[in-house]
Amino acid sequence: MPIVNIQMMEGRTDEQKTALIRQVTDAVMSAISSPEESIRVLLQEIPKKHFGISGVPADQQGR
Repeated sequence: MPIVNIQMMEGRTDEQKTALIRQVTDAVMSAISSPEESIRVLLQEIPKKHFGISGVPADQQGR
């Protein structure tokens, strides 16, 4: 069972997250000939205050 773990900063719409999960699933199916029902895509959203760039949280950088 393929498991894909994606971490990204918060801020995407539900439609964008759904599209990402669909396209990643399609890519895994194509790349390794895995049946769709066996593929797991885990999407973790990281709050901007928990993501630092150059020592400064992203929410303080306007990102």
